[in-house]
Amino acid sequence: MANHKATKKDVRQAEKRRDRNRYYGKTTRNAIRDLKAIKGAKEAGEQLPEVASMIDKLAKKGVIHKNKAANLKSKLAKKVNVLASAK
Repeated sequence: MANHKATKKDVRQAEKRRDRNRYYGKTTRNAIRDLKAIKGAKEAGEQLPEVASMIDKLAKKGVIHKNKAANLKSKLAKKVNVLASAK
């Protein structure tokens, strides 16, 4: 392990960041899974902006790549639009 004070602090901070990123990443994945499981168009339409916001926050913080975020949001929007048009 590192001997310098600053490096020890950096290790502590990295551990906190990793835990935080894992928590938000997992929470977002669960929200995406729940949105995919919704069968009602109205309910899915209400959930989509919240989930898209969560995905955007992950991309902004660098937890996921911005293109991955765009792909996720696009696929979710397509799914919600299919539900809406299936009325």
